Amino acid sequence: MDHVLLSSWFHHCSSVPLSYVQLPENRPDMVVASGNSIPVVDLGVLDHAQTLKHIMKASQEYGFFQVINHGVSKELMDDTMNIFKEFHGMSDEEKIRESSRDQNGSFCKIYTSRENNNKDLVQFWRDTFKQKCPPSQEFMEFWPQKPANYREVVAKYTQEMRKLGLRILELLCEGLGLDPKYCCGGLSDDPSLLAHNYPPCPQPSLTLGSPKHRDPTLVTILLQENDITSLHVLKDGQWIDVHPIPYAFVVNIGLIFQIISNGRLMGAEHRVVTNSGITRTTVAYFVRPTNEEIVEPAKALTSSAAPPIYKSITYEEFMKIFVRNGADTYEQLLLL
Repeated sequence: MDHVLLSSWFHHCSSVPLSYVQLPENRPDMVVASGNSIPVVDLGVLDHAQTLKHIMKASQEYGFFQVINHGVSKELMDDTMNIFKEFHGMSDEEKIRESSRDQNGSFCKIYTSRENNNKDLVQFWRDTFKQKCPPSQEFMEFWPQKPANYREVVAKYTQEMRKLGLRILELLCEGLGLDPKYCCGGLSDDPSLLAHNYPPCPQPSLTLGSPKHRDPTLVTILLQENDITSLHVLKDGQWIDVHPIPYAFVVNIGLIFQIISNGRLMGAEHRVVTNSGITRTTVAYFVRPTNEEIVEPAKALTSSAAPPIYKSITYEEFMKIFVRNGADTYEQLLLL
């Protein structure tokens, strides 16, 4: 069971295996704040100042928002979701083969629970396919060839995500008083795509699809299915359901942008719960720096009155800390 994908054995389970049972304090109590939801930002509004105001308010108060009228076609969003549902529906052998064209797993890989899996730790109820998608579209020869049209659809989708990600970053930078192009180049030139598959779980109250965490990104852009609510955001000590809006994207601030903003924007903690009835698929686009890029508070946002509160560090070193410390990464990066 520990050596194959969750999708190949979950349907044999009448209870959650012990290795997937969360500690009592981490289990989803399913109590969420009623009448509260993350903000919605309309990117189609012609009033630039109004858009800027809304996106900054959402980022400062929640660290999460949904975007509508974003310019990505409904057809492409449907095609992308369908291609990954089909991918995760293939046999284990096919998925592993299609994810293993790159022998060392640098550009594509598939795994259960988490990428750097420690079998001594509690596992999470998900399979994940991860691929790098640099703007140059190099390394496409390592991408899956199945399902049919995978490369064509995902290439178009990642191009659109690149445009949308940069547009959102430009708005955030402008809102902070930085050059709108501040995050262009090395700070956003190594994006990756993660397609998560959360099968039905026999005991949703005992496990999680994803633990409470912040993302190691500038921003994350999430495509989720329209009729399944499983994403929770922590706001003022309470969990908020992120109810899907048809053809909207969920956007969240990551730890990297938190550092760049010198703490003016915070990466919101979030988690994923499971359900007993239906498989859930999501597609997350991570806007990330290249490994050698220096991550630090923007100098324009620091002064003698507002000194930097985070260390200057390469993204490669940041990721080592993130993998080692997980939820405690934030504290490890503070200048004490």
